[in-house]
Amino acid sequence: MNEETISSILLYQSPNGNTEIDVHLKSNTIWLSLNQLAALFGRHKSVISRHIKNVFQTNELNPSSVVAFFATTAADGKIYEVEYFNLDVIISIGYRVNSKEGTQFRQWATQVLNKHLIQGFTYHQHRLQEKGLVELHQTIALLEKTLVQQQLVNDIGLEVIKLISDYAKTWHLLLAYDEDKLTLPKEDCSSKPLSYVQVKDFIESLKTALKQRQEASDLFGREREHGLDGILASLEQTFDHKPLYHSIKEKAAHLLYFVIKDHPFVDGNKRIGSFLFLLYLEMQQLPNRIDDKGLVALALLVAESQPSQKDLLIRLIVNLIGE
Repeated sequence: MNEETISSILLYQSPNGNTEIDVHLKSNTIWLSLNQLAALFGRHKSVISRHIKNVFQTNELNPSSVVAFFATTAADGKIYEVEYFNLDVIISIGYRVNSKEGTQFRQWATQVLNKHLIQGFTYHQHRLQEKGLVELHQTIALLEKTLVQQQLVNDIGLEVIKLISDYAKTWHLLLAYDEDKLTLPKEDCSSKPLSYVQVKDFIESLKTALKQRQEASDLFGREREHGLDGILASLEQTFDHKPLYHSIKEKAAHLLYFVIKDHPFVDGNKRIGSFLFLLYLEMQQLPNRIDDKGLVALALLVAESQPSQKDLLIRLIVNLIGE
């Protein structure tokens, strides 16, 4: 097994401070040279060589997988190919010489490798997720193109596709958010609260207009046990004297979500939730780039979502409201 370079070098210091060794970390394991093994175990090189030879002769380890030659710069500045042995060999020698120093080194090496493997896994997991995002965008684009060209969906279906396609561009933010590198915007959360009486009047006006077009029944907007009052109050709640929601956008998103998912009305929860959502944005003078069809599609997504997806839906709505 030949290697040209060392990936990284760590300093090992024994608990008593008497031994210091530059330890090579490569290919997810620890490597030491013959001289370093002799220094670690406090034995002559000939003794260590004899133990290594015995390890290989008894087929305890296969030299092809535990021995490597690394390009190492010597004190004279010249580069030499030096033979190194990995942690499996180090442990085997430690058992043979019954060395306390060997036990201490093994414990240290285990901690180092655990940390290295965890960090490496996290890095590769992140790369895989990033790759997955690219493939996701491509898949959504293909899905949209196929469904639209083949006329396999109606107008609302097209809006759902468009909604997800637009939002897919911001999903890398969700990746950062899930890694605690990104939070929802902490903007000015001072807002004009929605009055329960005022909202009831607005809903009654909406109901009258819909009934005139024969698009609503007497059950439309009939409240269940003051459910609406509780939702409106929740938007302004605080924790430890601080607003629970960090921005007006979060309040708007929760208003839409709660009216649709908590079913505060006997009938018309999606339409009323969408109506109050737009009303709230207008009252707060917030821009809104979601058109009517897009809002219908968003309401359907909220309605069909699982409770465990609440945070995802809130972030989706916040991002879709606009800058």
